[in-house]
Amino acid sequence: MSQLQIHPLNPTVGAEIRGVDISQELDEANVAEIRQALLDHHVIFFRDQDLDHDQHIRFGRYFGDLHIHPAAAKLDDYPELLKIHADETSRGVAGQGWHSDVSCDAEPPDGSILYLHTVPPAGGGDTMFANTHAAFDSLSPAMQDFLSGLSAIHSGRHVYSRDGYAEDRQYPESVHPVVRTHPESGRQALFVNRGFTTRINELARAESDALLAFLYNHIEQSVFHVRFGWEVGSVAFWDNRSVQHQAVWDYFPEVRSGWRVTLTGAKPYHDADGTTGEPKRGFNRPRPAI
Repeated sequence: MSQLQIHPLNPTVGAEIRGVDISQELDEANVAEIRQALLDHHVIFFRDQDLDHDQHIRFGRYFGDLHIHPAAAKLDDYPELLKIHADETSRGVAGQGWHSDVSCDAEPPDGSILYLHTVPPAGGGDTMFANTHAAFDSLSPAMQDFLSGLSAIHSGRHVYSRDGYAEDRQYPESVHPVVRTHPESGRQALFVNRGFTTRINELARAESDALLAFLYNHIEQSVFHVRFGWEVGSVAFWDNRSVQHQAVWDYFPEVRSGWRVTLTGAKPYHDADGTTGEPKRGFNRPRPAI
């Protein structure tokens, strides 16, 4: 019988999972329960974990292939790992501002798993998550219909063309639907974010700027949010198809440090009624090109 205990943090988004040590090998039943909790709550959290690099990577691979970041510096032996670190020398931190991870990629990551081994001693450094399904659902039917016909440019150039990224960094740019369909749940979600989205293609620049500002402000309402307070050994696992997030930098000059693995994804698509006429896919499972 499973020992997993799932504790929702609010009715909209987020749950804490207890009763599992993710540094150990997991059986198929536990993996399936964790996957379902992620689909139900969009971001899930674990406390009191102790992960080395191999264990972190193994846990990520239970849910699919791992993404290699196009711009971040990489460890020679562990290219799948992304270092998340800030200290007294930092002029900014990874994850500031609302975003969906690497949405500039043609196939943005499905999910991300962040483990922190060092946190500010006096607190701070929380991460906020916003449920983009709930944000879409709360719009009027007329606005939903209008948005469903639009596409947007997501660019990495303005994000990665700064200190802290690798010298041979890449600047992906891709076009994605403004409203995307989750391939497993069939739910619709807003898929534009302050971090990477630069333009709505079908609108004049002034119209695009105004609509994007409205959508960003809409997503960033607290009614759609959960705020996670980190402790040493905490892990957050989020679905980039369902949430946006931002890291709160309120702890300078203290140290906050850890590692992230990221799940590869597929090209976002949109079906107005939320059905595709094809089998639902799990994380990283191939789907027909559209």
